[in-house]
Amino acid sequence: MIRTRFAPSPTGFLHVGGARTALFSWAFARRHGGSFILRVEDTDLARSTPEAVQAILDGMHWLGLSYDEGPFYQTQRMDRYRTVIQEMLAAGTAYFCYTSAEELAGLREAQRAHGLKPRYDGRWRPEPGKALPAPPAGVLPVVRFRNPTTGVVAWDDLVKGRIEIANSELDDLVIARADGTPTYNFCVVVDDWDMAISHVIRGDDHVNNTPRQINILQALGARVPYYAHLSMILGSDGQKLSKRHGAVSVMQYDEAGYLPQAVVNYLARLGWSHGDDEVFSAEQFCQWFDLDHITPSAAQFNPEKLDWLNAWYLKQADNGDLAQAVTRRLAARSLRLGEAAPLAEIVGVYKERVANLNQLTDAVALFHGDLQPPADLVHKHLTARALPVLREFTCRLADIAWEAPAIAGLIKDCVARSGIRMPELAMPLRVLLTGQEHTPSVDLLLTLFARQTALTRLRAIDSDEGVS
Repeated sequence: MIRTRFAPSPTGFLHVGGARTALFSWAFARRHGGSFILRVEDTDLARSTPEAVQAILDGMHWLGLSYDEGPFYQTQRMDRYRTVIQEMLAAGTAYFCYTSAEELAGLREAQRAHGLKPRYDGRWRPEPGKALPAPPAGVLPVVRFRNPTTGVVAWDDLVKGRIEIANSELDDLVIARADGTPTYNFCVVVDDWDMAISHVIRGDDHVNNTPRQINILQALGARVPYYAHLSMILGSDGQKLSKRHGAVSVMQYDEAGYLPQAVVNYLARLGWSHGDDEVFSAEQFCQWFDLDHITPSAAQFNPEKLDWLNAWYLKQADNGDLAQAVTRRLAARSLRLGEAAPLAEIVGVYKERVANLNQLTDAVALFHGDLQPPADLVHKHLTARALPVLREFTCRLADIAWEAPAIAGLIKDCVARSGIRMPELAMPLRVLLTGQEHTPSVDLLLTLFARQTALTRLRAIDSDEGVS
């Protein structure tokens, strides 16, 4: 049975790279009817925080990446790790090492001075016929894994292909610190073993950990999972992804007004493809996803493509759903809502003209509260020719049917009677109603206002507090 896992360290937020790893692991399990496990690797007590754990859980929930088991926390499995370490010590696949930190530092300095790779020299490693010194008094030992010294450790990476590492390149890894706490690489091995993980899908920054983990698994007599190491994500300039490229918390995309469907769709195409398909749902992605079409080369983050996808999903979204999302954002701004057309009607018009939910919220906010049009736009469009026509239009607007055809007819009649051009009336109307030069058609725009709100804004040109 296919069993995958996402195993973040809660030392920060869930970022783009981690979210893509979670997405691919989730989709692979869904494609094959398997299980997706969430495991929190929180053994770094100095850096792991409850806030970071919650940020991971929030990000997973927002993206819709539901897990079948977990979340499991490594800090709650310490007894299990210590039991396995004792079994390895008894079996001779691990041993106590009393080398101090100062001795190790001196050893590495000497090795570098001779042009050698810095590594532990196995001075406390038990070997047939080798006499070990007596343990020094008062020194708490670490526990090291007794790594094979000959042969190679190899695996057929499902993304990168065949990888082989000579065991002579690997020294004896510390699997438990002097205070007894197990180390990262050891905990990962025991977790993958106990949780029967069949496929480990993770970033290629873990490639160097894989041979060590395979050797420990084999020493335990455990099944070795398949590995698929995803190449890194680069910024649009080809450099390592950073905050300026978009390597921010997944939840910051929510705050910036992106839809989770768009982010999932975009992440799915970062290093994976299904023919020429660019837009697809999470359900389609799970049906199509395989490891064969993951590129081994680095993916490149393109914020313009994400913006395009988000705009596309906004256009397809249900107006009621968008209205709910906008309502939450309006509440966060403490904006008092006045009379206007139903929110669903307003977002139905404006979702075609914006790229994200924040822009859509900005548009809806124009219909509520007070408005002071920019003075430069007022000066530009409220000309001497336009003002009398605008006053006539406003006066007659109070009595006509509040629907687009009637308003359009009134605009045409006022323009025809005055002899001005259509934009000479339409542009001042746009500016007085919204403070903007670019809006939907004026007849449709007016129907989105409560009649009294529209009249109040248009009559401001003749009030003491009017536009200036």
